[in-house]
Amino acid sequence: MDLIEEQNIDVSLFQRSARWQRWQRELVRPYYIYLRLERGLSPNTLDAYMRDLDKLLSFLAAEDVEPLQMTIEQLHAFAAGLFDIGLDARSQSRILSGIRAFCRFLIMTGRIDSDPSELLVSPKLGIHLPEVLSVEEIDALIAAIRLDTKEGQRNRAMIEVLYSCGLRVSELCNLKISDLYLEEGFIKVKGKGSKERLVPISPKAIKELHLYFLNRNQWQIPPEYQDFVFITVRRGTRNIGRIMVFHLIKELAAKAGIQKNISPHTLRHSFATHLLEGGANLRAIQAMLGHESIATTEIYTHIDRSRLREEILLHHPRNMHHGGQSSH
Repeated sequence: MDLIEEQNIDVSLFQRSARWQRWQRELVRPYYIYLRLERGLSPNTLDAYMRDLDKLLSFLAAEDVEPLQMTIEQLHAFAAGLFDIGLDARSQSRILSGIRAFCRFLIMTGRIDSDPSELLVSPKLGIHLPEVLSVEEIDALIAAIRLDTKEGQRNRAMIEVLYSCGLRVSELCNLKISDLYLEEGFIKVKGKGSKERLVPISPKAIKELHLYFLNRNQWQIPPEYQDFVFITVRRGTRNIGRIMVFHLIKELAAKAGIQKNISPHTLRHSFATHLLEGGANLRAIQAMLGHESIATTEIYTHIDRSRLREEILLHHPRNMHHGGQSSH
């Protein structure tokens, strides 16, 4: 349930109100321009910031509070509302981080004198270990693709590239033919903040791409989309979208009998975990994933340690007579 629905706000009526239009004109649009032009945020990050601000403004409207007069008490109530509607700690932290950024903007532009979010505390985050697929599960996922459909070979190439290169779904959707160096075994990827990196691509993924291009060459593709690798033709020709990739992976997981809750990002996690298990250097994995900080990459060492513990509990002779559980 959305925070707006929880407060029983008639969204369409509220968004037509004079108050909402004034907030949009005086606060939201200047903030949007600042984020886009001065901070240079990516479209996805920009959308997330604006959605977070919408949640806050809807809350303040329900409380009959002007944004420039909000207090720490009201922000605490807003944060409590995020918890009440069941958002996990990570989502709450992300939204509150966006609210702090908005408050900093209000201070910087002289709209307010003191920062009401200064004492706003985010919920503590535990180590989140993402779902990881085994190599066998990834093979089963790919095997579930029907090759007798027009998009079958495209989907096969798409999943193989997503896994073998450890791409973010947005990087996959925006991959260009001009960025493929298949003879050299590399692709050029534009990641977060428009930073480019070279990523090795496996012979298996190269083979699936070549097979896909045999089909793709038969399609009528408008000039503006010809350089995109992955094209959709069923509902108008354009580059593939993130939501389509998400639904495809959910559908394939169901067909393959995979019970885990997976998404396109699961293949990226699996790529990194399998590299680490195979002995790859953490710095090399950081470079391939395009992580700015090694701390982000270190989540995979936690996954590796948790799996190591499971293996020890299962196979160590001190545990084998106790159903895999250690004795005391």
